[in-house]
Amino acid sequence: MSFRALLTEKAEDGTVSSAVQTLEDARLPEGDVTVDIEWAGLNYKDGLCLTGQGGLVRTYPHVAGIDFAGTVRESDDFRYRVGDQVVLTGWRVGEAHWGGYAERARVKADWLVPLPASLTARDAMIMGTAGLTAMLAINRLEWAGLTPSSGEVLVTGAAGGVGSIAVALLRRLGYSVTALSGRPQHADMLRDLGAANIIDRNEFMAQPDKPLETARFAAAIDCVGGAVLGKLLRQIAYGGAVASLGNAAGIKLDTNVLPFLLRGVNLLGIDSVMQPFDARTDAWARLAGLFDFPAYAGNVEEVGLDALPEKAAQILSGEVKGRVLVNPKD
Repeated sequence: MSFRALLTEKAEDGTVSSAVQTLEDARLPEGDVTVDIEWAGLNYKDGLCLTGQGGLVRTYPHVAGIDFAGTVRESDDFRYRVGDQVVLTGWRVGEAHWGGYAERARVKADWLVPLPASLTARDAMIMGTAGLTAMLAINRLEWAGLTPSSGEVLVTGAAGGVGSIAVALLRRLGYSVTALSGRPQHADMLRDLGAANIIDRNEFMAQPDKPLETARFAAAIDCVGGAVLGKLLRQIAYGGAVASLGNAAGIKLDTNVLPFLLRGVNLLGIDSVMQPFDARTDAWARLAGLFDFPAYAGNVEEVGLDALPEKAAQILSGEVKGRVLVNPKD
């Protein structure tokens, strides 16, 4: 049997390029379950993999795509039968293991999660790794004591994949949400998703730095990192928390101990790559019951395998808003 895939290769001079090719099933990597992919997502990491940046791809040739959903074609694991609907996020798929930019994938059974019955494969990929990460962040904040009555929740990087879904999910749960974004052209989108207030990132960062600033937010989901994270920590209210999951602005944290000592702020790290099965299953079950797909439908773009390299360059340059879905059969 054969399948189409966007194969990424590295030339002797170090040049990385991708092209759609027809491959035999024997080329698939080892795994317990073979999945016919119906939809995949395009994330920032995928853009890095497709362009050879960041050292994420360990061996070439490679098939990128860090998340996908589809139907089980073959299974050597008792948990999955032929015809079962499944979703995969994380576990270095699309980086160290062939991922979702193909009509077929073979993976370890432990990496999969059964797709909730109320979701289609397309619905799952509207959320994808971004939705799972946003849900994990909200769960952690609520475990730390956050409730809708706690006060305003800030989302940084709000126009991106994780940030925009976090805004929508928080609003659906009854929270008052403030969106922090460096893309003023996406303000209408953020309001449609449920942001009550929008703050320009340049204005936010231009405020004079103090060891502690006015407590404005009960909690925050930070998708940016770097100086933004340091600044917002000083504006979290007593006993509040920040769920930090992004380092697009850098891994250096410029802060001091006062937010932690005098206000008891909690800094919660969120890593969606290697989550336990139960945590992923619970998050997907909650997503299935919460997400308002009509509200997000206008922020979803669909592309085929041939258009992916160009779209990857756009996502790396910050030109893409919302979610990009990949139809490998298109």
